[in-house]
Amino acid sequence: MTTAFAPHTAAAAFVAARRAARFLPGYPGPAPIDLAQGYAAQEVAIGLWPDRIAGWKIGRIPLDWEETLGQPRLAGPIFARNVWQAGDADVTPFPVFVGGFAAVEAEYVFRLGADAPSGKTAWTEDEAAELVATLHIGIEPAGSPLATINDLGPPVVVSDFGNNAGLILGPEISNWRARGWDSMRCETVIDGVRVGTGGASSIPGGPLSALRFLASHLAGRGRPLKAGDLISTGASTGIHDIVAGQTATVDFGRDGVLRCRAVAATPLPDGPP
Repeated sequence: MTTAFAPHTAAAAFVAARRAARFLPGYPGPAPIDLAQGYAAQEVAIGLWPDRIAGWKIGRIPLDWEETLGQPRLAGPIFARNVWQAGDADVTPFPVFVGGFAAVEAEYVFRLGADAPSGKTAWTEDEAAELVATLHIGIEPAGSPLATINDLGPPVVVSDFGNNAGLILGPEISNWRARGWDSMRCETVIDGVRVGTGGASSIPGGPLSALRFLASHLAGRGRPLKAGDLISTGASTGIHDIVAGQTATVDFGRDGVLRCRAVAATPLPDGPP
């Protein structure tokens, strides 16, 4: 007899591992088999996590999974404690779970200037754009206590905060709506080795398509987007594995350069951030 997926069990195990900065040797119990189960665990984990949501990451669901799951993208929360402001001169340290999964992703990040109307579930890209105050360059440190999280599929990724470990927020891109996505290019380098190239147009449909998805998705969860939310729109040069001690640089050309260094995570202190 197959044991049913238990979202509370999975959520509690991931939250405990993240708080203790330790890896998980395998998925804690039966894994979720669809996105609904994954998001059920994510919602429980959000309630257990001792921090406020500062924004959301958006990830691409691989095509072979998209046919099965019926969705092109997934979402996970970004928590305030793990948002780091960075500039061209900074090397921003970020924690990784030693023995777990860690990667860096070059990102284009919206900061919202308006609340989404409550109850609105259908969105166009133009409507989503009206929520935006600014567009920034950024890096998403992807991370999970579970090393095999991506190998186990999108429902598992969703169940652990969408495999998110924070957001490194860079400078604003001025006049972004007039420029066009093709003018925004970037490349990612780890320890001096170029590991990926791309840009805003590498995100399927562009960053506003990702934001339109998120606005609809979160409305359906009763979590409409809010002014001030930071929205990481998707990996624009790929997902690049990294380990503690390595340094990553993302060169966004005319829009700036971000540098970060992976460091071993330490246990989360008790109390609010």
